[in-house]
Amino acid sequence: MSAVRFIDVRKSYDGRIDAVRALNLAVADGEFLTLLGPSGSGKTTTLTMLAGFEQPTDGRIFIGEEDVTRVPVEKRGIGMVFQNYALFPNMTVGENIAFPLMVRGTAKAETESRVARALAMVRLDGYAGRRVQQLSGGQQQRVAVARALVFEPRLVLLDEPLGALDRQLREQMQYELKALHGRLGVTMIYVTHDQVEAMTMSDRVAVFSAGQLRQVAEPRKLYEEPESLFVAQFLGESNTLSGTIESRKGNQCTVALDGGAHVIATAVSDESATHLALRPEKIVLGAAAASCANRFPARVVDVSFLGDQLRLRLAALGRDDLIAKLANAPGLPDCAPGTAIEIGWRAEDCRALAQ
Repeated sequence: MSAVRFIDVRKSYDGRIDAVRALNLAVADGEFLTLLGPSGSGKTTTLTMLAGFEQPTDGRIFIGEEDVTRVPVEKRGIGMVFQNYALFPNMTVGENIAFPLMVRGTAKAETESRVARALAMVRLDGYAGRRVQQLSGGQQQRVAVARALVFEPRLVLLDEPLGALDRQLREQMQYELKALHGRLGVTMIYVTHDQVEAMTMSDRVAVFSAGQLRQVAEPRKLYEEPESLFVAQFLGESNTLSGTIESRKGNQCTVALDGGAHVIATAVSDESATHLALRPEKIVLGAAAASCANRFPARVVDVSFLGDQLRLRLAALGRDDLIAKLANAPGLPDCAPGTAIEIGWRAEDCRALAQ
């Protein structure tokens, strides 16, 4: 059963440019879905339409079996967590969490019981009497989550809730939110521009660009099998090679690169002109290249030591900016700058994509 459905949704603020266009998206019950994309991609507009803060220009939005397209915000039964937390500074932690229950007229005893359960959920037992100003950023974020969950909503929306935290705390809270979702099983839709955050937390990731949903898939599939050049470049790092598809056999194709070399790749695009996307960690060096469908001579231009890996800049295929990443492990081939070496990659690790 779908917890949320967008059907042919379009949003234009000025009647000329679509902030979101032709959006069809279904979110499964209990799923953690992240809307990912750069600024202006349409992800936040999508969230605000679902919340009810904005009305779609066209199309319909369902929560469960209910058409909520024109339903007011307060009647949608949605929990919200914002980047700035939106906590009331004149209230205690307990009063902040109890606020959604108070406006719903929940009895005092039931309110106290639910607040206690919500505090336990986010590991803040005993904090009910504290002031918001007495809490750290991470603790305030947990209070905001507890307030969003206390009235047992059918859906929780999170709009870049970790954006104000430092890197270490962000990483800690990513795992805490993921664990909380796993315990509760409530449907969560999360907005971020941070690719690592999206990959770490999500059951699926929906990638937006210029108001359009470009691809939605599980994090690993999205990374390994991008369907467009935008997704390949936006999610992680990719080498991009331009060329023309000369022949096809099954799901593979032979591509003549602009520099004259030929590469065997996985065909995703039906067009003849193509861009090949190749992840740096898929390139192997030395003896490991011998069994690859694609093998080419190369020269090491530069090496960067990143602790757990080496990042190599290679001269090959008529260019000097091909990037390879090798795990920092025993058995690495000699890759000092100036070293001549063979490189290779499998056909299935190189995807022929449309723009």
